[in-house]
Amino acid sequence: MKILFTGGGTGGHFYPIIAVVEALHERVKERKIIAPKLYYMASSRYNARALFDNELEFVPVSAGKIRRYFSILNITDIFKTLFGCVSAIVSMYRIYPDVVFGKGGYVSFPALFAAKLLHIPVIIHESDSAPGRVNAWAGKFAKKIAISYPNAAAHFPKKEGLIALTGCPVRNGVVQPLSNGAHEFLHLEQNTPVILILGGSQGAQHINDIIIEGLPELLNRYQIIHQTGRDNIEEIKSTTSVIFKDHPYSFRYHPFDYLNELALRMSAGVADVVISRAGSIIFEIAAWGIPSIIIPLPTSISHDQTANAFAYARTGAASVVEDNNLSAHIVIEEIDRIYNSPIIKETMKQKAKDFARLDSARLIADAILDIALRHEK
Repeated sequence: MKILFTGGGTGGHFYPIIAVVEALHERVKERKIIAPKLYYMASSRYNARALFDNELEFVPVSAGKIRRYFSILNITDIFKTLFGCVSAIVSMYRIYPDVVFGKGGYVSFPALFAAKLLHIPVIIHESDSAPGRVNAWAGKFAKKIAISYPNAAAHFPKKEGLIALTGCPVRNGVVQPLSNGAHEFLHLEQNTPVILILGGSQGAQHINDIIIEGLPELLNRYQIIHQTGRDNIEEIKSTTSVIFKDHPYSFRYHPFDYLNELALRMSAGVADVVISRAGSIIFEIAAWGIPSIIIPLPTSISHDQTANAFAYARTGAASVVEDNNLSAHIVIEEIDRIYNSPIIKETMKQKAKDFARLDSARLIADAILDIALRHEK
């Protein structure tokens, strides 16, 4: 049996794939199936160690991004995509997997195009309330569509048994918060509340700017763990060194370019409130059961994140601050409102846990195996 995974470009696409692969390894053992050969087709490895640890063979393919706005790069990326499709067809024919799992994003288009051409069964997963263009297209021929939010179903074909509400897969390595030893590991005070800010692996420039602006006041009451993104860390360290010159609590600010699995689990284990964008990270926050403030990308960039944020907030697990309304004052006020109310905190914690789908990866892994086994015959 051979299974090919595709998608990537961001952690929001890549890490749910890893979560599904982890579950697939477990289900293969439990169902006493011969271990399949696994492939990952994308434009980059994204995290080579994660691929190696999960026995995924990398298959490179070029992919171009078609932007919603005018850019000369749209023209060059058309040729990248055409070349990627030809390359994907050649690689797919050579491998000829029994099923292809697509996570969405422009990176997945060449592999899904090749699978359609070669009549290889496709399963897709959609993390958002409304699908991106690649998943909306792939949904027309996919054998199974897994969705994270109920309202995503309206965007796909209405065929009995086609769509499954699974939630979004979360990696084993981050699903359980870890508090034991976290204060020492992260150099935190024991009795000062912790705010965890997650801008994603790429960072979130506007959130970073607002947090930096609010730090002098925030640090009087809170400790801040701030994932800044790799491209932003040096600039932020330089800026805060000036801001903190005479601040008595400068030691309460802890910037990281990226939080690995252990650091993320420990940060989640001690965090009182999380501030985040509205991608698939919402499902990790829900699994942790932590009150959160969700700041979706502006609608000019992503309508999906706004829909995600409000869908999650309607459960009572989070509050939403739209990017256009974002200010240091509003963020500080919202943190104080949540942290200072035991009722709000406990309600958000419980609603987050109710929203979480810890069986998501397992459900998707079983669907992949079932289709692969049928195709293998």
